[in-house]
Amino acid sequence: MTTPREIDKSLVDAQAASWFTHNRNNPARASRKDFALWMQTPEHARAYRQFEQLWDDLAALKSINRPVPLPTRKAGNWKPALAMAAALVCALLAGNLGLPATHYVHTVAANNEQPQILQLPDGSRLNVNAHTHLRLDFDAERRLIYLDKGQLYIEVAADKERPLFVIAGSARVRVVGTAFDLRRSRQELVLSVAHGQVALETPGEQRAPALLGARQRATYDFARGSLDRQTLNDQQVADWRGGHVAFRDRELSSLIDEISLYRRAEILLADPALGRYRVSGNLDVNDPDALLNALPALLPVKTVTLADGRLRIERK
Repeated sequence: MTTPREIDKSLVDAQAASWFTHNRNNPARASRKDFALWMQTPEHARAYRQFEQLWDDLAALKSINRPVPLPTRKAGNWKPALAMAAALVCALLAGNLGLPATHYVHTVAANNEQPQILQLPDGSRLNVNAHTHLRLDFDAERRLIYLDKGQLYIEVAADKERPLFVIAGSARVRVVGTAFDLRRSRQELVLSVAHGQVALETPGEQRAPALLGARQRATYDFARGSLDRQTLNDQQVADWRGGHVAFRDRELSSLIDEISLYRRAEILLADPALGRYRVSGNLDVNDPDALLNALPALLPVKTVTLADGRLRIERK
């Protein structure tokens, strides 16, 4: 559940993004008074300075032509209340396709197991996974996508004067490049880069962003505050679009977190310690129960289907 604090933070970020873009494109005197009044609030000024720093960071990163390894990070002091934290994604790309003539607002609620493909009015191509909820808000100054839950893969159309933001709580993923996959679920935030560069920044931490290049993945565990890194091949980035998700030596709790995207009824662990078992295999996104039913052959567990359709995983 999104807290009022997260909602307020997202609103301030969106306002800061709007003012920053407006000041770059339309530095008119008429709006300076309104901007100065808005900046008198410390939270507003802090958010605006972050976008100024973001712009400088992106300008520097654009000159880098090779993947940048993730810097070493230690676990932050994250609380369980932040388990729904996710990402602010800012895509700043070369070229300019022009500004839209109209305000575009659209809600996507994929309430079934079938993914969707959307061609956005700016030319971007958006893949939306099963059981995903997001909102789009595009105008002449900014492109906003609010990811409430689920997973998306987007190839962003270039528009250097009108950045794209994906907002999903208080953590931030800042994008330098053209294609990436982002999954927001209960336990973790998973970012995979197809090509280009991405900067991952968690809130409240005074440290440099973690930079990902092509075929790199970062998995942030909300409860632990840990960041795991992985190198992928081309087929593993957003492989769910092909109907199968391959995984190797993965914690059961993380796997269940992803399987939950494709199953209406909840999956329960009778003992949290079971989530630390590691497993390898292949998930058919159209038949997630096939993998769940196979777990007793792979691990010392058994599965029990409850009357309400939920599935409980127990120790044998």
